Amino acid sequence: MPAALIIHAHPEPASFTAAWARASAAGAAGAGYLVMRSDLYAQGFDPAEGPGHYAAPPRPFDPLKAQEGADPLPADAAAEMEKVRAAELIVLHFPLWWFAPPAMIKGWTERALIHGHLHRTDARFDTGLMHGKRVLFCVTTGADAAQTGPDGKEADTRLLLWPLAHTFRYCGATVVDPVLLHGVHGYAKGAEKPALEHRLAAALAAQAGLIAGIAQRPVWSFNSDADFDRSGRLRPDAPIHSPFITHGPAALTPRPARQETTA
Repeated sequence: MPAALIIHAHPEPASFTAAWARASAAGAAGAGYLVMRSDLYAQGFDPAEGPGHYAAPPRPFDPLKAQEGADPLPADAAAEMEKVRAAELIVLHFPLWWFAPPAMIKGWTERALIHGHLHRTDARFDTGLMHGKRVLFCVTTGADAAQTGPDGKEADTRLLLWPLAHTFRYCGATVVDPVLLHGVHGYAKGAEKPALEHRLAAALAAQAGLIAGIAQRPVWSFNSDADFDRSGRLRPDAPIHSPFITHGPAALTPRPARQETTA
């Protein structure tokens, strides 16, 4: 039986994020998966890596050396790692806070994707140890879709998710096109509130079908190992899949501030 890991990062048990994670779990069970859950806030998962997690941490502390040489591994991180190892499908549910996933998600990757176990310097990207696993992000934003698109004032949500996606790509996983729900917040008033509730209810109802069809969902493309030269730089003839890895001057270099003039 295939296994699915549903990861949920929101401190409020009654949040839509929590309900969405439950819908994913139910959908995965209905699709024939053995379902594992990680409710990180409810578990009290500590997202901050540090020497206190280890019986004999290296001095000075080096997280990669600590993880690779730990015996035993920290129990909470090891439990999450074993769930990842067992899962063919990993679904992460979280809101976008300050233009990034919550610190709990970032910290989970730092502690649960353990060096020497889920990635190594000789086993990453095309040869990553998570090869064959599919990863799906189910994300809410407070801003609406217009503001979170490529030309939006709040920045392109897909670009904001790219560093997290690249983390899983580094470990060898396939990243599925994320599900984004915009304008999800607690400030809706008047006619906005029932309209929002209707959208959220529709998303919950659609989740089982989305999980059942995950194999047909588009995936994000990344450069292959062969696209880079021996120094690790993108070859001139290689395709570009993201402005984070491109040719020539960095596409994301901020422009100088314009000079204000007075008449």
